[in-house]
Amino acid sequence: MGLIINWLASTIVIIIAAYLLPGVHIASFWTALMLALVLGILNIFIKPLLILLTLPITILTMGLFLIVINALLILLASSIVPGFTIDGFWWALVYGLLISLINLVTASI
Repeated sequence: MGLIINWLASTIVIIIAAYLLPGVHIASFWTALMLALVLGILNIFIKPLLILLTLPITILTMGLFLIVINALLILLASSIVPGFTIDGFWWALVYGLLISLINLVTASI
């Protein structure tokens, strides 16, 4: 049951962040649900591999390159999920930061 609640909470965070940014477009609630699922799967399977492959540059930038990896995963998700579009890399970067910030605030409540 906790997994479903976490999935719905992520969906709501995704919708709120897309509403706040004009460069991010989500067609419907079902698109946001699918996006939350795809981002979760990408974060479980692809993100650790990318972190391992880019470890030298991540260490050199003191972890800031992880923000770029997050933006690239969001761009990948936009190519997988129909109805979810991002106007460019910088919007994906800001969208990733905003999602992380909203998750941080809601997790502390």
